[in-house]
Amino acid sequence: MASNGSRPLIGISTYLERTRFGVWDVDAAVLHRDYLDSVVRAGGQPVLLPPVGQWSDLSFLDGLVVAGGADVDPARYGAARDPRTGPAAVERDAAEFALVASALAADLPLLAVCRGMQVLNVVLGGTLVQHVDGHNVTPAVFEKVDVAVSPGSLLSGVVGPAVSVLCHHHQAVDVVGEGLSVVGRAPDGVVEAVELPDRRFVVGVQSHPEASREDRVFGAFVEAARKGGGE
Repeated sequence: MASNGSRPLIGISTYLERTRFGVWDVDAAVLHRDYLDSVVRAGGQPVLLPPVGQWSDLSFLDGLVVAGGADVDPARYGAARDPRTGPAAVERDAAEFALVASALAADLPLLAVCRGMQVLNVVLGGTLVQHVDGHNVTPAVFEKVDVAVSPGSLLSGVVGPAVSVLCHHHQAVDVVGEGLSVVGRAPDGVVEAVELPDRRFVVGVQSHPEASREDRVFGAFVEAARKGGGE
């Protein structure tokens, strides 16, 4: 394993944004602290991964979290841009597509959150709905969504047959990526969770378990990383 001691090393993708702190107003790699705290509470050691550089070798990690954020560039899945789709985050798309591909190649435990789930789907050849009416109604406000979870899925073993989650997304999975199983849906049928059944732990959720302090999801992910990530 890549970790030192009992805490597995969990890489988390970050945003490249204009950021103000102290006397500075600069481009910076940033991340919501909730992700860090969720990993620590679950027994992991977070490692921030900036959206620059090369990400072909993740052998120093025990697990990977791909965080939420900006819309995936529709060119990545061969679609014309909907006017309601946000501006492309070219560097972040490139970094996270490489991170996900590397994690899948190494069978590294992977938790893909919101945008991260969409990246996972597109990496595996899927497509996205660029806007879902009634979702993400108020910017910067999470909406509660009831999710039905498929019996027998990895996720159902963690949260049970149904769970109320916090969501903040206006895009969703359309064509499902190769090998992925849909294991969670909202009442309106929107895909809210996916898994790769043949891997140690590859779970994507449209919700934000870090924001709702849904520690069961992070706990199961970090435990999978502890048992074999980075080998």
